[in-house]
Amino acid sequence: MRILVTGGAGFIGSHYVRSLLAGRYPGTEGVRVTVLDKLTYAGNRANLPEHAPRLEFVHGDVCDARLVGELMPGHDAVVHFAAETHVDRSIADADAFFRTNVIGTQVLLDAALAAGVERVVHVSTDEVYGSIDEGTWNEEEPMAPNSPYAASKAASDLVVRAFWRTHGLDVSISRCSNNYGPYQHPEKLIPRFVTNLLEKEPVPLYGDGLNVREWLHVDDHCRAVHLILTKGKAGEVYNVGGGDERTNLEITERLLELCGADRTAIQWVADRDGHDRRYALDGTKIREELGYEPEIPFERGLADTVAWYRENVDWWKAVKYGGGRNRGERIAAFETSPTAGG
Repeated sequence: MRILVTGGAGFIGSHYVRSLLAGRYPGTEGVRVTVLDKLTYAGNRANLPEHAPRLEFVHGDVCDARLVGELMPGHDAVVHFAAETHVDRSIADADAFFRTNVIGTQVLLDAALAAGVERVVHVSTDEVYGSIDEGTWNEEEPMAPNSPYAASKAASDLVVRAFWRTHGLDVSISRCSNNYGPYQHPEKLIPRFVTNLLEKEPVPLYGDGLNVREWLHVDDHCRAVHLILTKGKAGEVYNVGGGDERTNLEITERLLELCGADRTAIQWVADRDGHDRRYALDGTKIREELGYEPEIPFERGLADTVAWYRENVDWWKAVKYGGGRNRGERIAAFETSPTAGG
């Protein structure tokens, strides 16, 4: 079996690729993987094995129709993680988000259709639903995105639906809650706060800190994605929720404990424009139809994640201060809802 993974050098995509190569999913022993990644600031070749005979890495843009068209033939399946995902960046400059997330998805699906690829999974986000004060979203809820990032992902979901309905492409959509875990770029809430605290620096917390997010370890997300790839139905959307709701303040306080800091490290900052108050997914469908259950308890996963950043200082310092940035320049933006990779 040969799988094309777009955005496979990003946080979530690279975890999926490493798991595939390790044969951690049923039927993936000996699988060959092609990674297509543009290696923007969020993509990192160091997230992938340096020497892996069943891995082919292609440095390129998912919007490059010629490249994607040449690359696609011979693959049995595609898992599409490639996306711009940082909400604050989308508010400051939305161009790259609509180009990559919408046009890139259209280019990819055109190529998959032309090459006769058997199966495609498009990785989306819970943010397409907007904000919910109480209860949970199921897959039938209308999309009501509130940020340019979320709008670009909602648009890409509609492109996917159109290719299924018009062309009969065998494609499914996953919509996941907030992810956390190793190798996550330190512009996101948990690694941003952990790395700041490890450097004895304050952590910037938006508004009153009471925005609620549902958290899922990246390993549980990637297991769900592979279940959707192998067992999901064409044209279907599957919510992948962690079921563990926390306010951003609760997350911050737990990170302070794990890093040996106190509340004086909190730097309260003005809230983000259009900041969604709460996300919550109904994961009944993927549990009942595909037999999915998260396996990593949040407290254990968070402690393990903090330990990983503590033990991998060279990795995150290179990402935080390198990767095209002037060394020593602080990451200005900060995100509270990292759900898609690339």
